[in-house]
Amino acid sequence: MKLGTGLFTCQRRPDDDRSMSAIYDEMLTLTRAIEDAGLDSAWVSEHHFLDDGYLSGVMPALGALAAETEEIEIGSCIALAPLYNAVRLAEDAATADLISNNRLTLGLAIGSNPREFAEFGVPEEERVERLADTVQLLRGAWSDGPIGHESPFNDVSPDTSVTPKPDGHLPIMLGGGAKPAVRRAARTADGWCAPSSLSVGGVKKRVDDIRQVREKEGLDDDFTIYVLQHGFVGDSREEAWNTMKDGYLYIQRRYAEVFSGEEVTELPDERKQELKEQAIFGTPEQVTEELETYREALGDDVHFIFRTYHPGIGTDAMAECIERLGSEVAPNLA
Repeated sequence: MKLGTGLFTCQRRPDDDRSMSAIYDEMLTLTRAIEDAGLDSAWVSEHHFLDDGYLSGVMPALGALAAETEEIEIGSCIALAPLYNAVRLAEDAATADLISNNRLTLGLAIGSNPREFAEFGVPEEERVERLADTVQLLRGAWSDGPIGHESPFNDVSPDTSVTPKPDGHLPIMLGGGAKPAVRRAARTADGWCAPSSLSVGGVKKRVDDIRQVREKEGLDDDFTIYVLQHGFVGDSREEAWNTMKDGYLYIQRRYAEVFSGEEVTELPDERKQELKEQAIFGTPEQVTEELETYREALGDDVHFIFRTYHPGIGTDAMAECIERLGSEVAPNLA
C-alpha cells in the first residue's frame, strides 16, 4: 500500500491573519516535509471564486510542487475538467510533468458547483461529455503525432500536434463515486479515486466493479486505485481530533456550500458527528489499524491519500503529522 497526503487547498480561514503568500509558502514547506518523510505522494485540489482563496491555479501549484521535490508522485485530486480548454490543459500538464521528470498524475472530475460553471460560461449539463472529450483529447495531444480527435468542445484541428509532449506516460485518474463515473474511469483512465464519503465497503463494491469491467473488456494495462480520507496522527485519539477538528469542519462547511451553491453558516451537529466518525485519526497504531482495513478489503495495490492538510491548524502541527506518517505509519503498510 502506498501512502500520500495533501490535499493542498490554500484556504485562509477568517481567523487566519496570514497573507496568501504565507499560505502558499506553507504548501511548499509541507511538500518538502512529505518528501523528507519518505511518503509516496503530494496532492492539490481545485475550486474557484471562494472568498477564502481556495486554490484555483492547479497547474502553477503542481509546477511548484514539482520543483520542490525529486521523487514523490504529485497530482491533482482533482482538477475540474469541464472548466478547461483541453489543449491548454494538455500543454500545462505536460510542462508540469516534464519539470517533475515524469512524476505527475492528472486527476480529473466533472465538477458540481453551479457558480463555477456559470462564471466560466460552461453549460453544467455538458459536464459529463466535456470530461470524456477532455480525456480523449489529452490522450491524442500527448501521443507522438497529431491529436487525431475531432473535439465538439475545443476548436482545434485533429491535425494539430500539441507540444510539449511528456517524456513518458502521463497517467489520468478520474474521481466520482456514482456507478457511471466509476465505470468511466475503469474504461478510459489509468486510475480511480474513491471519495472520502465512501465507507470501506462502498469502496470495495466499486473496486470490484472496476475490476470486472476491465476484465470483461480485456483491459490489462496498469490501473491504480486511490482512496481519499481525512485524518491526523497525534499522541492520542483525543489530541489528534482536537488538532484537526477546526480545520476539518471548516473545509467541510465550505464544501457544503460548493456542492449546494448556497451559503452554509454552520454544519448541523449530526453532520459534525458523521464527519468525525468518517475520519481516521489517533495514535500511529490506531491510524495504521484503520488503514489496514482498506488493505484487507482491497489488496496491497492501493494508493491511500491520507488528507492531513486542514486549513489554519498550524504549519508545525501538520509537518509533525506528516513526519509521523512517514516514520510510524508508512513502514507498517509497506
